[in-house]
Amino acid sequence: MSSGTSPEPARVPELPGVLTSADVSFSADYLISTQSPDGAIPWFPGGHTDVWDHVECAMALAAAGHTDAAHRAYTWLAGVQLADGSWPAKLRQNEPAHGLREANHAAYPAVGAWHQLLITGDEQAAAELWPTVRAGVEFALGLRTDRGEIRWARDAEGEPGDHALLTACASVHHALRCGAALGERLGTPQPDWELAAARLGHLLAEHEPVFADRSRYSMDWYYPVISGAVRGDAAHRRLEARWDTFVVPGLGIRCVSDQPWVTGAETAELALALAALGETDRAHGLIADIQHLRDPDDGAYWTGYQFTHGVRWPVERSTWTAAAVILAADALTGTTPGAEVFTGRVEVPEAPEPDTCGCAALVG
Repeated sequence: MSSGTSPEPARVPELPGVLTSADVSFSADYLISTQSPDGAIPWFPGGHTDVWDHVECAMALAAAGHTDAAHRAYTWLAGVQLADGSWPAKLRQNEPAHGLREANHAAYPAVGAWHQLLITGDEQAAAELWPTVRAGVEFALGLRTDRGEIRWARDAEGEPGDHALLTACASVHHALRCGAALGERLGTPQPDWELAAARLGHLLAEHEPVFADRSRYSMDWYYPVISGAVRGDAAHRRLEARWDTFVVPGLGIRCVSDQPWVTGAETAELALALAALGETDRAHGLIADIQHLRDPDDGAYWTGYQFTHGVRWPVERSTWTAAAVILAADALTGTTPGAEVFTGRVEVPEAPEPDTCGCAALVG
């Protein structure tokens, strides 16, 4: 089997009553149209590239059957990775546009590599990507505190940030789980990653105050569910608690609780969280709600909508918004094996009560 080639004709996700498979393919074509010859996928034509959103787009391409394009995207990662395993927070024409290096960016290729292997079955390509993945995860773990949370970044001088972000740590938790699964499949188990994921997951589920307060952002609300750190009844309670704070019926969800602004990517990601909990009807409705952001001319999606003034804002059609919609459609239908990255069963250990778990001396 050649690297990045599906073993059989790909099925493209569709969401009945909302998106046909042709609609999804049209959106994937928009992603391909933005991809540079070397594989990079910027925010929009002429925009910068960041690794997290680049990987999200690569996963969407694979879910829509474009595994060769996804393979080029992953190959690009290795070529621009820094010696310490990280990537610049922003790149333009493959040159650093920012000296910051973020932990969740470095770890996220593990999610994409596992997703690609699930879809293609191509272990040779996964093995070639493995050193890139491993170096990125190790960079992220190099920002771990004694408690187990991951500080958000290193600056241009190499100094670590002084706080951890809940959404970023949830994304790293997801990456640790996927990276450990990938390592196991490739015959290179990573028990330290599994232990780090368990510790980080416990903090996300039981000790939210250790993270910087960004509770006005919807991502901090649902991302612990996407990451697998919170599941079952606790996850249902978490989403229900702030549903009315963030969800704007018929339009999508707010990016931040205090602004009249809905965003497509956050709405699609909430749908991913709901899909992981089996709440498919609710998730289906959310994807239907954001079709007002879809550009019928090429299947792209506008980033957001300011509903007080009735204007699209920012005035951009972000690749990662279309990518999130494609991934949500796949997760809700289970069309590809890659959907398991978001909906697969996660074993969440039974945790003691927060005041008896032994963390008291470290949390505060």
